[in-house]
Amino acid sequence: MSAEIKNLSPQPVWGYFYDLTQIPRPTGHMEAVTRFMVAFGKGLGLETLQDEVGNVLIRKPASPGMEGHKTVTMQSHLDMVPQKNSSVKHDFLTDPIDAYIDGDWVKARETTLGADNGMGAAFAMAVLADKTLTHGPLEALFTINEEVGMDGAVGLKPGFLKGEILLNCDSEEEGELFVGCAGGADLNVSMQFKEDTYIPEGDVAVKISLTGLKGGHSGVDIHLGRANANKLMFRFLKEAVRDYGARLSSVDGGSLRNAIPREAFAVITIPGDNVEALWELVSDYQEMYRYEYKGIEHNINFTAEMTDMPATLIPEEIQDDLINAIEGCQNGVISMLVDFPGTVESSTNLAIVKSSNEMIEIQILVRSSSESRKEAVCSSLESIFSLAGAKVEYSDGYGGWQPNIDSPILKIMQQAYLDLYGKKPEAKVMHAGLECGIIQESYPDMDMISIGPDLQHPHSPDERVSIPSVARTWDFIVTTLARI
Repeated sequence: MSAEIKNLSPQPVWGYFYDLTQIPRPTGHMEAVTRFMVAFGKGLGLETLQDEVGNVLIRKPASPGMEGHKTVTMQSHLDMVPQKNSSVKHDFLTDPIDAYIDGDWVKARETTLGADNGMGAAFAMAVLADKTLTHGPLEALFTINEEVGMDGAVGLKPGFLKGEILLNCDSEEEGELFVGCAGGADLNVSMQFKEDTYIPEGDVAVKISLTGLKGGHSGVDIHLGRANANKLMFRFLKEAVRDYGARLSSVDGGSLRNAIPREAFAVITIPGDNVEALWELVSDYQEMYRYEYKGIEHNINFTAEMTDMPATLIPEEIQDDLINAIEGCQNGVISMLVDFPGTVESSTNLAIVKSSNEMIEIQILVRSSSESRKEAVCSSLESIFSLAGAKVEYSDGYGGWQPNIDSPILKIMQQAYLDLYGKKPEAKVMHAGLECGIIQESYPDMDMISIGPDLQHPHSPDERVSIPSVARTWDFIVTTLARI
């Protein structure tokens, strides 16, 4: 039972995290969790505010003798990414997360765990509730809808916060201090068409399924070289169309813009005489994909089965343009940062390819620490899809958080971690979108840093958080607050 996690240490942190797992809070559905957070703050007798976009702010006075110290804003987001394996029945709008202990880790059964960023929120709640801690003036900001659009951070108004220091708790590597992050932009690609109702006599219908991929966070996991289900599916479709007479009726790949797609499905028609050859081709591709991703992906399943004949097909010229564009679309790591070795600078995630109602929709998330590189990658993608006759729209997105390696809070926290654990943490830049960059636009003088416990594979059902790391991070937060 998921309640067992409440007995982990530190108990207040895990208890509040458990509470959050019981509240459905996928992005876009924030009402229940913001009500819970407002009630939590008021229940502690603390000043509790909610702004017009829905962010919740709870203020706690300084410990006796610490009133003159700088105000610290602890910040985390309340929403979680709703991803599940196709084999499980789970409704993210109504069902709690079933968390469990597996050795030194906490996981969820067949779904995302929501430690991104529920663990950050739990740290802040535990600080607010603990009357024994030493700290200056404190406030905790709980933002909404970070995972899609960063609505809470974007809607944050100047003057709402009093903090001079922002402690963002949305990082995923304990012992490292993040001082910068990538910005991002969304590309929305669409191809309209009139459905083809002619299906050659003697054709049969086949459903192609690609499942079992790891997926993961399209920022922090992009350098791991994991397979993108959309890229693999269309690589196969190109040969099936070219050499086996296949026609594409529908495609459904990926589900979230910021998650590496784990599954893709397509319905095709094919001359009945070619069915046996197609079975062989599917088997060959499965074997090839398993070989190519050996050591990275462990459960690639590529299968074909007979299905009901569709009523329509995607017109041949649209089908061919789509396949060529997807095949040519850049995906994965594009460039690396020179000043922070081993850190990705720019990347793309071909997140979603779906057909419905005479429309094909494609969503791509571009990330970069460089605004000019971000624009260049977006322009490149726009060119390839424009050549395919598609309509391409992309947002200006959100800016990155520019590193400040001379940050006073960085030096305080490096020394605190060194004193606690005998190791000086590195200052790093994250290849993911943190809210710090957006908040910085409204609060340009705020000193910012981002921390968090070891959290692996967010945005996928393999998400897990380290129990010992949570305890160390809690002690690190407590020590830091006492020194500011």
